[in-house]
Amino acid sequence: MTVSTLARKQTPIPRWLQSIQKSSRKFLTSAAAILILLTIWQLLCMGDNTSLPGPIRVLQDTWELIIDPFFDNGGTDKGLFWQILASLKRVAIGFSLAAVAGIAIGMVIGTNQVIYDALDPIIQVLRTVPPLAWLPISLAAFQESEPSAIFVIFITAIWPVLINTAVGAQQVPQDYKNVARVLKLPRHKYFTKVLFPATVPYVFTGLRIGVGLSWLAIVAAEMLIGGVGIGFFIWDAWNSSLISEIILALIYVGIVGLLLDKLVAGIAKLVVPDEPI
Repeated sequence: MTVSTLARKQTPIPRWLQSIQKSSRKFLTSAAAILILLTIWQLLCMGDNTSLPGPIRVLQDTWELIIDPFFDNGGTDKGLFWQILASLKRVAIGFSLAAVAGIAIGMVIGTNQVIYDALDPIIQVLRTVPPLAWLPISLAAFQESEPSAIFVIFITAIWPVLINTAVGAQQVPQDYKNVARVLKLPRHKYFTKVLFPATVPYVFTGLRIGVGLSWLAIVAAEMLIGGVGIGFFIWDAWNSSLISEIILALIYVGIVGLLLDKLVAGIAKLVVPDEPI
């Protein structure tokens, strides 16, 4: 029996098993990298003169916060679950408003060159303003911390959504436009059948960037406006010299940020299956 005959008789590995093997390899590689990072961190913090705690010390100092994230003693004395949930609520409102406004305005300026030329300089100037620079303006306008924080989220997230949507609308192939003219498609059908499907990949690119910036901005804004939220928790821990709690909160912030990005990416894969996101 030849080698080629043996190769033909070998049973192919099922696709689901290949997927499990790939996921397992990825998990083990990531776990090894995390373990190495924790080891280096622990070694760097073992000296007597270090001002930062190592991972073992952080775990010891914050164990109660880790095992009981749901406590609520009133006021701002709440567990990390409630702190993160308060921040996520603000992000959800501000980011949703930015997504709706950014997609709508991006579609308009992306399909009209005159409007694009008129608004592009204004957009380019406003998008470079740091998020926290908008906080005093929003506090002066709204006179309350909650809507001010939501506005900071909105103004931070809208630019990547708007710009990517506009670019996507400009990239619609000319052949599609010509076919739409020949068929005399109504404006609403042109939008739903041609413009929007061609723009969706760009829209989701903007949404992924926007949700990441939203999470970054709310943490910084909450440090200044106070109240319940993961940003204020970090600032309050700093004022109390609780460095281990700050490190734990930063780890949670990073994990939540990763999950938000994966959520938007997962939705994008459902809407645009062929888009490599």
